[in-house]
Order: sequence, then structure tokens, then C-alpha cells
Amino acid sequence: MARIQRRDLIKGAAATAVGASVLPAALAAPAAAAPPRCDLPGGRDFPKVGGNLGNQNYSALGGMHRGNVRRLGAAWVNRIEGGLSTGTNQSTAVAVGGVLYIESAPGNVFAVDGATGVTKWVYRQTRGTLTRRGVGVGGGKVFTHGRGNWIIALDQETGAVVWEKQITGFGNMEKVAVTYHDGRLYCGTHDGDRGAGLALDAGTGDVVWHFWGAPEPGEIGNDTWEGESWRTGGATPWLHPAIDPELGLVYWAFGNARGSRSSQDGSQRAGLNLFSSSLVAMDLETGQYRWHFQSIHHGIWDMDNTMAPVLADVRIRGRMRKLVVYGSKCGMYYILDRRDGSAPLGIDERPVPQDERQKTWPTQPFPRQGPWTETRVVDQPLGTAIPGDPNRAVPNYVQGALYDPHWDVPVLSIPGHGGGADWSHQSFSHSTRLVYTGFGYVAAAHSLTEASNGLRPPGEYQTGGIVAVDPSTNRVRWKKHMPYSLAHGNGILTTAGDLLFIGQPDGNLLALDARNGHELWRFQTGAAISSSPIMYEVDGQQYLAVYAGGTGIPYGDSAPRGDFLWAFKLGGSVAPAPTPPPPVVRRPVSGPPVDGTAVNNTVVIGRTYNPATGAIGATESTAVNAMAPTHLRVPAGTTVTFTNHPDNAGPRGATQFFEGLFNIRLIPGESYRHTFPNPGEYFFNDPASPRSTGKIEVY
Repeated sequence: MARIQRRDLIKGAAATAVGASVLPAALAAPAAAAPPRCDLPGGRDFPKVGGNLGNQNYSALGGMHRGNVRRLGAAWVNRIEGGLSTGTNQSTAVAVGGVLYIESAPGNVFAVDGATGVTKWVYRQTRGTLTRRGVGVGGGKVFTHGRGNWIIALDQETGAVVWEKQITGFGNMEKVAVTYHDGRLYCGTHDGDRGAGLALDAGTGDVVWHFWGAPEPGEIGNDTWEGESWRTGGATPWLHPAIDPELGLVYWAFGNARGSRSSQDGSQRAGLNLFSSSLVAMDLETGQYRWHFQSIHHGIWDMDNTMAPVLADVRIRGRMRKLVVYGSKCGMYYILDRRDGSAPLGIDERPVPQDERQKTWPTQPFPRQGPWTETRVVDQPLGTAIPGDPNRAVPNYVQGALYDPHWDVPVLSIPGHGGGADWSHQSFSHSTRLVYTGFGYVAAAHSLTEASNGLRPPGEYQTGGIVAVDPSTNRVRWKKHMPYSLAHGNGILTTAGDLLFIGQPDGNLLALDARNGHELWRFQTGAAISSSPIMYEVDGQQYLAVYAGGTGIPYGDSAPRGDFLWAFKLGGSVAPAPTPPPPVVRRPVSGPPVDGTAVNNTVVIGRTYNPATGAIGATESTAVNAMAPTHLRVPAGTTVTFTNHPDNAGPRGATQFFEGLFNIRLIPGESYRHTFPNPGEYFFNDPASPRSTGKIEVY
């Protein structure tokens, strides 16, 4: 990255959004031919992850529409790995010339005939399993990753290796989908102390340029990090960028700041911490900084907005604007002019609560139109509707709002670092002119007692929904609550037939009316869907395709896994897959089930439990698993005893939620007994330390 003189990084130029800054761009030489447009929708092909260079996930094919979608059926299914039932399967297929290209969880690449489902060739990975999100295709090659930061180019016709290149010194390069454009590959890094976006030569794999998420001395933004904290600053671009060839810009979203101890600890990295939680526009040819917008200053909540940016040309107040839509785990869209980062609909810096120990930044940016999800947990009384409000608070935690600081006491807030719009692919419809995303309600408790990025409290309901937003106003057009979180790879495809397709963690692929969210069709694919549906055409026949493989976020091993690559057409007759067990929506407790007879139907509060030996912890604990045992299994009609261990230092207790069956405090050595007459699962936590959570399973 070129070294550039620093400007005011919070205020920016007069024309920019608050929180953005701009440097003037050098005038580009006239091109011999007009560059490709970033907003041309796919038709016969779906040539990249995101559909087009603007990541619009929209198909111009309209053969499937509201009037005939009920006739949609499976044309074929290919279990590409021969029956895989494990792994992290987040890969979105790419369709070029009637062939689908897809990665599996083990890192193998498959070319599959789009009309018949027959595998044409397979590249077998030799460097171990990975999390995969999609290949790049271009220049007669298919581009994939290998463990150890390898980029691999395969012959598009045969799958033979053309070249392999190990890219070192920039962070881990394995999870981010490869983007091909005009002879270059745009590759991001992840999971590192410091991350970068890179442009590579697609013919050789050589690095053409790089841009650091946490800048080094002499680079713009480095002085927003305290001391040497930039060295472990994180700020990795977890998803692929968007590209506007006409403007000569590439747009990359960088992840949260990390810090010396965890992403929740800002005490040793004072400052804005650029370019964490930022969208950065760079020169497509050189990687030179053009402008940025930071959505969270000095983040301590792992609320980064690392989804792929969406580019769209939209009329605002009578004027056509070239926009980039960005966001968000925060449940807000930041609508920016992609030329310069200005905010045509207004974004304001508002004061937020402070904590000197965390060196919090005094303000955070808020779109004037507000969020599209709730930003404060609801203190719904125990014993009311189950589950009740989807952003309902687990009891006994300190309840907070978005951007409330924390230290040693867990503060519960929503949407949470696994909520809002996390890393799902969003969609812009050329037909409805709306932007769509799946989102999650996954409340999180933040404190320095958590080792990484926060606690998702056991027993909470992890649900979500779909929202449609008008980018010309940044107002919600419609919102639909769903039974599952749709924030983790559950990408949306919209079509010229005004359909919206999205997959759920229970294996169902849904078709909704893109105008209002009404469900029109569903199909059971056999495994959780953590990827985006696509559309393509072969010999005049239009197809819908999706990879159903599943991932562990946020439902862990309860989300069904598989290796099902499905294609659908009108009149398709292949039967749905058998319905797998649905994901467990409530966050599980930390421990396996223990039969009540093994522990005399007793739970000891404030102590851990070893299920292998039956031993109760020798010292008092406030950990998540400080119920001995955390998961007690008993028949209906059993009386369970809750005991505060006699050697505990003070009062402990048990609050049953959300049914509100009991809410008791016990001095050391004191017990309480409760009879459970009805089957069900009954969570409870400790009012003295709400992290400690247990469950009584009654059968």
C-alpha cells in the first residue's frame, strides 16, 4: 500500500459522511473500451460468489415467478462427497457455461454438469479441511485455497493444477471466497493478528498489491492505534469485496479490532483503531487508499460488519446516486455514495456511554433513519409467553443497549456479535429496488471474563428473520420473523420474477414473495443451508441451485450436515430429502445429560461436575458450567433438589426461565426442592452469577 499523508480520520471532507474520510483520486487514463459494469445482473451464468461485481445476488432470469413457483421441483441432486455428514460447509456455487463449480468442507473442488448433475471432474485437496465459501472462475481457470495460505489455479475444463502459490506474511488465506476480475484475484485474510486485502496476478499468483486492515507506521490510520497495538489489531476482511470497474475502485469490509487479550478488551489500544470495522475504498489497480467509513469506532463488542458490500445505482431525492450498501451486525444499513463515502441520507455521530478503563470512543455513527432490528434486550417478565419477544433477555444479567461498555461484569445486549446481519450474502433486486438480508437475534453478554468475543448465554432463544429495506430512504419496507437465525451464511437470491430464495438451518429452502415476504414454496434439502442459492440457464432451461451442507454457527452440532448439491426447475420430480432432526434453537448448556439417579436428583450450585467420574468441583466457580451437573435428565413427576454447596462463600441461587417456576436464593448449605410434573426442558441460572446455567430435561 502506498504511504499517504494522514488527514482528519473522523470528520473527513465536507462532502463525506461523519466517520468517513476521502483523499482525491488521480485521474485515470482513458480506457480503450468501456469497463464492465458492476450492476449487470446474471442471466445464463452466475459467474461469481455474489452474482456480479456489485454482489447483488440477483438474477435477471424470470421464468420462475409467483404464478408458477409451486410447480418448482428438484431436477437432480448430487451428493458431491458421496455422503459427507460433517464439516463446515459454507460454499456458494458458481455457474459458468452450464457447469457448476463448488467447494466442499474438505476443500475439494467439483465441476458438475448444470443440466444433469453429473460430476465432470474433481480436484482433491491435499492440504487438509477448511472452511470454504466459494471459488473464483475466470481466464479459463478455477481458483481455490489450500491450507497454509496456498492459492491454487485449476484448469476450468479438466480440474488439473495449472499453478500453486503460497502467499505468506499477510495472515491466513483460507476462508474468504476468491473474486476474479480482469486478470486478477482479490483475496482476503482471516483469523489473524493482523489482516490484509490482496490483489494477485491470476496468471501466476504473484502479489500485485496489498492493503493492511491495521496499518503499519507511515501508513494512513496507524496513529489511530495506541503504541504497538496495531501489530495484533486484527481487522481482517472475512468476506470477498465488491468492485466497480467504471470508478476503478474495490470496496473491502474489514473486521473487528482484537487487542492483546481479546476482541472485547480495548484497554491497551486507545483510538479509533482504523481500519477495523470499516469499509475501505481502494484503487483497483494500485490498492491506494481512496476513502473509508468506520461503522464502529474502537470496537469492544465483536460487532464488526464484515459482510460483502453491495453496490447499486439508486435514485435519492430525484438524483441517481452510485451507492454502496454496507452493514451490519448492528442491525443498521450505512448507505454511502461509493464515489467518495458521503452519506446522502445522513449518518450522525451520537454520544454513547463511556468507560475510561476501556478507552471507549465518545461517539458512534447512527443512520438518521434508525436500525432495522432492536438494539436493546427486552426485560419480559418470567412466566409470560414462551418464547415471547425474540430479543427477550435471559434473566439476572446486567441489561444493556448497543454500544454500552463493559468490564468484569457481563452486560447483555442485542443483536449480539452473532446477530444482526452477520456474514450472510445480501441481495439487491433490480425489480423491487429493495435490499434484503437475513438476520439473527442472538443476544450476547460481553465482559473481560470471556476469553474471546463474548458469551451467548445458555438457554437463550436464537431466532431471526428477513428484512427488506428501501436504499433510497433507508427505511424498512417489510420484516418477517423466522424460527431460526438467518445471519450465518444464509444468503438471499432475488430474481426478475419477484421471488426471494433463502435456505434455513433446518434444511428447508424457501421461496418468498419479494414484494411482501409471504412464503410461496419450500423444499427439504436434507441438511442445513449456510450458502446462497443461485440461478442459471442451460439450453433454454432455467435452474435454481443451492448447496446444503451446514455449519456449526450458531446451532453447533445440532445443525444437520451434508453434501447435497441440488438443482431445481419447473416440473422437476426428484423427491425431497428425508427431514433431518431440526437444530436446537435454544443455546445449550455446557455439559452432557446426566441421569438423575446418578446424582440423587440433585444439582449443586456453584460447582463444576465431571460426568466421567461423577466428581463435584473442589472449589467454588462462577463459570458457565458451574452447576453440578449442568444437564440433569429425570422422568416426569421427579422432585429435584437444588443445593448451595456448604463451602461456597455466600448466597447462590436458581432462577428458572422463562416459565418462571421458581426464583430462589440460598445461603451456603441451604437447599430447595421442586417437583417437575410435565415433560419439557427447564433452564435456570444463578442470580449471583448468571453465567452459571443449568437445565432440567423432563421426559
